[in-house]
Amino acid sequence: MEKLNINQWAAEDRPREKMMQKGAEALSDAELLAILIGSGNTEESAVALMQRVLAACNNDLSQLGKWEVRDFSRFKGFGPAKSITIMAALELGKRRKLQERSERTTIRSSADIYELFHPLLCDLPTEEFWVLLLNQAAKVIDKVRISRGGIDQTTADVRTILREALLQRAVQIVLIHNHPSGNPSPSHADRSLTELVRKAAQTMNIRLTDHIIVTDGKYYSFNDEGII
Repeated sequence: MEKLNINQWAAEDRPREKMMQKGAEALSDAELLAILIGSGNTEESAVALMQRVLAACNNDLSQLGKWEVRDFSRFKGFGPAKSITIMAALELGKRRKLQERSERTTIRSSADIYELFHPLLCDLPTEEFWVLLLNQAAKVIDKVRISRGGIDQTTADVRTILREALLQRAVQIVLIHNHPSGNPSPSHADRSLTELVRKAAQTMNIRLTDHIIVTDGKYYSFNDEGII
């Protein structure tokens, strides 16, 4: 059976034409992704192939964003070129979300911090430790990655954290790191580090306002829990 590319479909079935006529919002996720890959395989159309790919990740684009080339290669018709195209599109979506979040410069709650860092940290296979620098009005000065760690833990240098705060004249800081395991509960090391940073910052008149542990879909706030 000869495969059909999108240009050979009936006009009403072509995602590109449908998008032009009705707008992007009229297309399903599978149809949008089919536009990117252009063709399916000898047994199924691009849309049918992408429907099957999406089904394998529970129709969750966030899960699909964590896939690598080897994950796509399980499906007939997916070589490196198509895989990279999908991965690049999902990365652009993540970056767009990051830019939108960065416009919200005032931090009012732990949820604001989570929304700011979730796109940065949710897909990572290893831990990263960041510090968010704030002025007196709780407006964002900068967000700085302090360290990258292994799958279980990361080492955060207290001097590096405070140096960043002093250099950029922050009067409030927030600690943020991710738990790739998906469990947002703090470890004993997380609690110890939080207290160490809090005391060190206090000596320099810098307030540690929160420590947020990020997972994909959940977070833990030391401030909300009354620990800070």
